[in-house]
Amino acid sequence: MVADAQSTIRARDAAHVPPETAVPGVVVIFTRGQPACAPIPLGGGAIELGRAPADDMVVVEDDQVSRRHARISLSGQGIEIADLGSRNGTFVDGKQIESRVFASLPRVLRLGSTLLRFAADIAPFQRGGVLQHEDGLVGPTLREAREKVARAGMRGDTLLLTGPSGSGKELAARAFHAATGQSGPFVAVNCAAIPEGLAERLFFGARRGAYSDANADAEGYAQAAHGGTLFLDEVAELDASVQPKLLRVLETREVIALGDTRPRKVEFRLCAATLRDLQAEVAARRFREDLYYRIGRPEVRIPALTDRLEELPWLVAAELGRDGARLAPSVGLLESCALRAWPGNVRELLREVRQAGLAALEAGRTVVEASDLAPSAGLDITEVAKRTPAPVEMRRIAIEMALRRERGNVTRAARSLGMHRNQLRRWLTRHGVEAAAFADPRGGRAGKDDERIPAPGDADRREPS
Repeated sequence: MVADAQSTIRARDAAHVPPETAVPGVVVIFTRGQPACAPIPLGGGAIELGRAPADDMVVVEDDQVSRRHARISLSGQGIEIADLGSRNGTFVDGKQIESRVFASLPRVLRLGSTLLRFAADIAPFQRGGVLQHEDGLVGPTLREAREKVARAGMRGDTLLLTGPSGSGKELAARAFHAATGQSGPFVAVNCAAIPEGLAERLFFGARRGAYSDANADAEGYAQAAHGGTLFLDEVAELDASVQPKLLRVLETREVIALGDTRPRKVEFRLCAATLRDLQAEVAARRFREDLYYRIGRPEVRIPALTDRLEELPWLVAAELGRDGARLAPSVGLLESCALRAWPGNVRELLREVRQAGLAALEAGRTVVEASDLAPSAGLDITEVAKRTPAPVEMRRIAIEMALRRERGNVTRAARSLGMHRNQLRRWLTRHGVEAAAFADPRGGRAGKDDERIPAPGDADRREPS
């Protein structure tokens, strides 16, 4: 599919760029309803995109793209993007533009039904597209990180993996293990999940009789990883009492189980991962400096989904096509996905896309649109908080709904809200809410218990708030 998509893009200046030369550009990641990975370098400083076959035109074979659609050029101020009078418009990060200079690279460019991502260096994309590996899809950005991981494994180094949750650090650790060529096991340990007080026993094992419930010898993680790889996930959470003992094991290649007097030889490769800045943890004295220097280099950062947008259309299309489903993403859905933060990375994206697919099916559609995504999908917590009504606003909404439901009856509205009627009156006065807005438009007499809300200016205004 990559080759087919790439054949639709032709550029006069698409010559190979040496890998040591950073050349910015754009990458077609979705066109004609299919994922793609076709790089277009800005080697000459400017390109024009459209459907017109011409020597100076990058041809995008998309019926929704105009013959001369847009120009992208580099200047001293940044990157300039201009619409060339297209019939469908040019959109940068979801907003239509006529001509604008961006000081930093935007995320995505949409022309017709074609979506492109911006890249600070096009060279990795010229060396290969998005490929299916046994552990999932791998694009050029992630492949560079994986290559560093493999080199560390082949050299015999320890390795520290950093990156956000859900970015694939455990998959990278397994790739590290495979690159070592060792036949032993891959032992994964979540340091954050180890119960307090059990860390030493779990890491280094125990002999029978070492403590009251020790009815048999038990090996620890260090012994279990012999001949293979020990992967310490969330290593910043490693129990402080274990840190110096782990350092000694790494230095001496020997482990002494609880209740034992003789060391046992162990050989394993260590790979650690963390969400945190481990140097900052050392500075705050929450992590041992000597252990950091033993396991903290080399460090490879696994890029977040937002840094490898070339994979996004492939991931979305694969998820929507699972189990024989005949669902397809629209370019609008992919654009919306590309502009969200996805703090949970790939696992969050797939979960939300699955729900969007179900929403499209319920609406009788096979094309999944941006409107099928949940409003909070892919947003970070602070952004969700911005979009969530504040407590005062939520209270106002609840009060107005109760008053409308009770046709302005203060007693019944207050009762349904669990408030005293005088408390409700004071709130309405303080916030300038007009009583007439909720009165029964048909009029009629109020019964003994049918007290209406006084309008501002009545005696109720004199009550303390």
